[in-house]
Amino acid sequence: MIKRLCLCIFLLFTIGICANAQCGAVNDAIKPGEELSYELKFNWKFIWINAGWAKMTVDTVTYDGKQCLKTDLESFTNRKIDMFFRMRDTLTCLTTEDLVPLYFRKGAAEGKRYSVDDVKFSYRNGKCIVDQYRTVNGNMRKNYQESAVCVYDMLSILLQARSYDATDYSPGDKILFSMATGKDIDKQTLIYRGKEVYKAENGMKFRCLVFSLVEYDKGKEKEVITFYVTDDRNHLPVRLDMYLNFGSAKAFLTEIKGNRHPLDSLVE
Repeated sequence: MIKRLCLCIFLLFTIGICANAQCGAVNDAIKPGEELSYELKFNWKFIWINAGWAKMTVDTVTYDGKQCLKTDLESFTNRKIDMFFRMRDTLTCLTTEDLVPLYFRKGAAEGKRYSVDDVKFSYRNGKCIVDQYRTVNGNMRKNYQESAVCVYDMLSILLQARSYDATDYSPGDKILFSMATGKDIDKQTLIYRGKEVYKAENGMKFRCLVFSLVEYDKGKEKEVITFYVTDDRNHLPVRLDMYLNFGSAKAFLTEIKGNRHPLDSLVE
């Protein structure tokens, strides 16, 4: 469950769009050098327990002779949680400067399981070509698919979404997108819930946009995660609440470095 929590920090919100050049977006929120740090907590028998940390960084690299954005997300459990479930996950994605997905890799050491997801994106004849390779404890599985709509990974979808303008969203609006998981392409649904002021543990208050990632079981909607994203041009994910079978978990943004715009969502 810790794994799902860490990965879903960055499944925020986007709109289904067509392939080809439309898979890109104007990058208005992110610049190289940005660094976001998170603290993870679990609720265990009415007690909140520190579970671990996550950190995301953005930099520039050269890929196929072109300058691209490189985003890394590292997440890990602390020693107390390691006794029950040890996790060391590293995620990397490469996109063009206008945020078109090019490559994604996830290396995950979770308990006794070690897996690597490797995804390569290309674009031909108006379609998004997705080559996926999943290796679990040395055994590889391949998946090749062509999609008429854009496909993202769990990091590139964040980079896209953070540059979108949510001004015209209304509570209840559903936002759909396709995401490569390493073994398949899944359809995801997010619902815009409205605006709320969030107070962090350090006393800072942020005006936030609130979104829910939901699942459907026999036509019934089940809330999986609630996201709080700053209502400013940075669109920083500052908090998420996750609903588990045995309780709940939360992730809190603890440090911000290199943000592109002022934090206009701060409430005095």
